[in-house]
Amino acid sequence: MNKPFLSTAIILIAAVLFSCSSNQQEKTATPPEKPAWAIVIHGGAGTIKKESMTPEKDSLYRAKLAEALLIGSEILKNGGTSMDAVEQTIHVLEESPLFNAGRGSVFNERGQNEMDAAIMNGQTHAAGAVVNVHTIKSPISAARAVMEKSEHVMLTGEGAELFAEKQGLEIVKPEYFFDQNRWDSFIKAKDKLDKHGTVGCVALDQNGNIAAGTSTGGMTMKMYGRVGDVPVIGAGTYADNATCGISATGHGEFFIRNVVAYDVAALMKYKGLSIEEAANEVIMNKLLPIGGSGGIIGLDANGNIIMTFNSEGMFRGKLSSNSEMVIGIYKEE
Repeated sequence: MNKPFLSTAIILIAAVLFSCSSNQQEKTATPPEKPAWAIVIHGGAGTIKKESMTPEKDSLYRAKLAEALLIGSEILKNGGTSMDAVEQTIHVLEESPLFNAGRGSVFNERGQNEMDAAIMNGQTHAAGAVVNVHTIKSPISAARAVMEKSEHVMLTGEGAELFAEKQGLEIVKPEYFFDQNRWDSFIKAKDKLDKHGTVGCVALDQNGNIAAGTSTGGMTMKMYGRVGDVPVIGAGTYADNATCGISATGHGEFFIRNVVAYDVAALMKYKGLSIEEAANEVIMNKLLPIGGSGGIIGLDANGNIIMTFNSEGMFRGKLSSNSEMVIGIYKEE
């Protein structure tokens, strides 16, 4: 055997051995540590571009998202439930006029604030929702009351408000929800930042239970009585310990017709996709080609978090027991 042939053979054998060794290392590599708890939020998706945002407003949004995450994370860190974390986190966002939910809700065609909310328990599959309410200070708390203190899943309008009042929830005059910036947008009927606004939260607690909640003021200039995807369980809100929790934001009609939140869970359950693969399939491959703009946040039983959207931006943030806080607004982040 000549020396050049021998040298080539040795190199090939070494390459094969190195490849086998690398493959074995990949197979035996320790998977990322599962977090004891995790939380992810959104504050709406739409045409959100950096050039149209002032530095001051950018800072305000980031600070409020961080505040909401910290409220929820403290509950989870101290052994609280994912249901409590979701509700209290969304309270922060509902009470801020920066977001299209609660106090910052946009106006319908009659110049009214008309709000929806839903919440779901991934352990029991119990769910609650309120639709087209005008006087409940915290729609997300009303949705939870429907879930826990009634035999129903969804209550609408005056019936939902009367029920909330009987449960001791705070009832306010419609003027409480008025915000001058939202009113100016209503008058102009142009503000695309408001069109797809919603807030949501998904959390995993130390007991392995997932909860998801979403709250919204809907679309600017929406038809009186219009209902979007948020309060429709399986469309804008869904939670299942065996698969994932999802909260959506975007053009609600598309999310309803495509049962977006449940579709992600179904792809995980029946096709074995990861939450990231399922989210991309639904948001990028299914909704985008038919003009459905928006996004979703979610997490699975292992604390893997997704914040997937096909619009120009989405107000979003995440935090877990073994990772640092991440806040984002624009597509390029």
